[in-house]
Amino acid sequence: MDKSIFAKALESQLRSKYNTTVENALDWQLHECVSSAVMEHISPNHAQSLEKHLSGRRAMYLSMEFLMGRAVHNNLMCAGVYEDVEDVLKQHGRSLGELETIEDAALGNGGLGRLAACFLDSAATLDLPLDGYGIRYKYGLFKQKIVDGFQKEEADNWTKYGDPWSVRCQQDAVNIQYADMTVRAVPYDMPIIGYGTDNVGNLRLWQAEAVDDFDFNKFNDGDYTGAQAKKNAAEDISRVLYPNDNTSEGKKLRLRQEYFFSAASVADAIRKHKARFGSLDELEKYLTIQLNDTHPVIAIPELIRQLVCEGYDFETAFEKAHKIFNYTNHTIMAEALEKWDCSLVESVIPKVYTYILMINERFIRDMYSKGMDKKDIAAIQPVAGGRVNMAYMAIYVSSYINGVAEIHTEILKKDALKKWYELYPERFQNKTNGITQRRWLALCNKELSALITRLLGDSGWITDLDRLKELAKYADDENVLGEFIRIKKTKKQQLADFIKQNDGIEINPDTIFDIQIKRLHEYKRQLLNALSIIYIYYGIKDGSIRDFTPTTFIFGAKSAPGYRRAKAIIKLLGEIGKMVNSDEQTKDLLKVVFVQNYNVSAAEKLVCAADVSEQISTAGTEASGTGNMKLMLNGAVTLGTYDGANVEIVQEAGEENNYIFGARVEELADIMPDYDPRKLVFENEKIGRVLEKLIDSNFDDGGVPSDQEGSFKELYKALTDGASWHVPDHYYVVGDLESYVAAKLRCNSDYKDKLAFARKCWLNMCSAGKFSSDRTIRDYAQNIWKIVPVSKRGV
Repeated sequence: MDKSIFAKALESQLRSKYNTTVENALDWQLHECVSSAVMEHISPNHAQSLEKHLSGRRAMYLSMEFLMGRAVHNNLMCAGVYEDVEDVLKQHGRSLGELETIEDAALGNGGLGRLAACFLDSAATLDLPLDGYGIRYKYGLFKQKIVDGFQKEEADNWTKYGDPWSVRCQQDAVNIQYADMTVRAVPYDMPIIGYGTDNVGNLRLWQAEAVDDFDFNKFNDGDYTGAQAKKNAAEDISRVLYPNDNTSEGKKLRLRQEYFFSAASVADAIRKHKARFGSLDELEKYLTIQLNDTHPVIAIPELIRQLVCEGYDFETAFEKAHKIFNYTNHTIMAEALEKWDCSLVESVIPKVYTYILMINERFIRDMYSKGMDKKDIAAIQPVAGGRVNMAYMAIYVSSYINGVAEIHTEILKKDALKKWYELYPERFQNKTNGITQRRWLALCNKELSALITRLLGDSGWITDLDRLKELAKYADDENVLGEFIRIKKTKKQQLADFIKQNDGIEINPDTIFDIQIKRLHEYKRQLLNALSIIYIYYGIKDGSIRDFTPTTFIFGAKSAPGYRRAKAIIKLLGEIGKMVNSDEQTKDLLKVVFVQNYNVSAAEKLVCAADVSEQISTAGTEASGTGNMKLMLNGAVTLGTYDGANVEIVQEAGEENNYIFGARVEELADIMPDYDPRKLVFENEKIGRVLEKLIDSNFDDGGVPSDQEGSFKELYKALTDGASWHVPDHYYVVGDLESYVAAKLRCNSDYKDKLAFARKCWLNMCSAGKFSSDRTIRDYAQNIWKIVPVSKRGV
């Protein structure tokens, strides 16, 4: 885009929309008009790309979450106009940095949603015809504030200043029928700009609206609430990401959401295919659909239902669905594999429930034909015990099922989904997750990116991350490592400035930055990290830990609003921070900081500044992780368990350049049946005094009754006696504590040799090529979706 043309377009938009100038525009006005000018610039490419995607075989990516983050900086970079736009703004005394006040598009909860965003970025850059489909939530993931140590949630109205990166497509609206209501799904298209290409991918997000949004007669009769009841009921469906499903109404709304976007996306695909090809006879030849976890699995019976409505018999519709659908499993934990009560499904979407039962009957017939006995069939049939098992339905119907890391996929095959693997071994594949280096290095760490480009002689690594391997030869170059250390110091100072502004806390950039950033969940073991800090604190106090390198422990995490035990861990971290940050003996050695409102924009700062990447989930529980990849890519060592993608990180970068601890999957299988954490607490004095802090009343848990989730005493009970459905220390926190502390102290000691530690960090960065989402998407395209770049069609 010519700078002078952009400058005129920007000035024109500001005048016409807000009667202001570049110099005087508010941040959000500037964002609106910069974005609109770029959208106008890319619009022809977007339209042409949509046409190309529909002209041949394409893939649809259905996901409940798309954690896109703030779009403007990434889009400007991918469009190749970042520097030009910055130059234009500087001429008026403005900067793109001012747009950091703009809201993130936080339409996701964590790794699953961020993975979906990275996949769209990679597909667009690789010219692949992949488009995303999800929900346009009015309120994204909540804003988090820490008040008196507790997480408090506030609504995240991310579109309050508009949404210039989306286009409403009223002509493609679809009516979605439930048993008790009909709503309209209106799509908004968000362009996904490919880097270094004219290809523009598409994310279609569906917004729920009422078919009849106002009852004039009720209003005239004085029933003002009733007059808008249908409007409110419809809009509730796309109002909030993951409504609390602890209640029956919450469960019903969650099911409505999942059906809403799945049904709308299926209808969209069918309508577009018919418009282009005249019939659906070859639908499976041109379309493949990836189900990102179990949330969109309801699309399977819905597609079959719609095909039957188009005149196909059930068996033909089923075979088409089998060839079209593929399923990504993101967890081995039974509680995370969705199961819906049959009565709920039948009451909300009875027509679809009929086809679920038909799928189940077909499965039973298939299994009898294979000679399977009734008991074994009942153990894995999609409908059993009054519940619909969405994962089982996905596995039965899909062409391919994939895990997201080598160890995760092996656990699926050997344990979690063993019976299914024995039935359909040819369907199972592994697709280790990845991240886009565009956002997670080129954009967020310009200083390190410049060094990489200079050493390589070009910027080709931005689309070929394997090029980083060429930099391993500098691992013993003191000049390069010295520059790398200075860059890290710069990023640590930038993070310190952000935390000062965001949280009002001063931190020392000359300390080790030990960072754990991810969703707050017991299996991710922020509690283990917390207990280790108490362990180290007492060790420094009693002299058993000496010569400790000053360390700032930084956490960023959000707990689900109804997850009281996770919220208690956030409160505990605050209490530990008060203790170690104020103790004269430790305050210059230990600091604990909890970053409020962790989101994509905060992550962009945190991953660049980390010396140590905490990846400490219980072995066998984290499917992959992608935060571990982002931190590795920016030159941090991994302190972690042999879990998820940590296994492959160590394979790529070397165990000698990382810090692995804890029981492994096969060891836990032997340990857990007879494991007694109380024995460790009573026999090990150091562990005992750490856990005693949970019950000695010196830490303030806000006065939550001791037998209720959310109290520190209940945390103690969960570890020692078990709680709810958990066995004692279900995630082996107490069991791994000493091994973890030992690895932490070894890392802390190694940091004293700055060059040697920088060498480890450098080699991690050089070894990160495998973890590009470009590699992951190429693998999906070749081995599951069977799609080719649109630029190669007809060649």
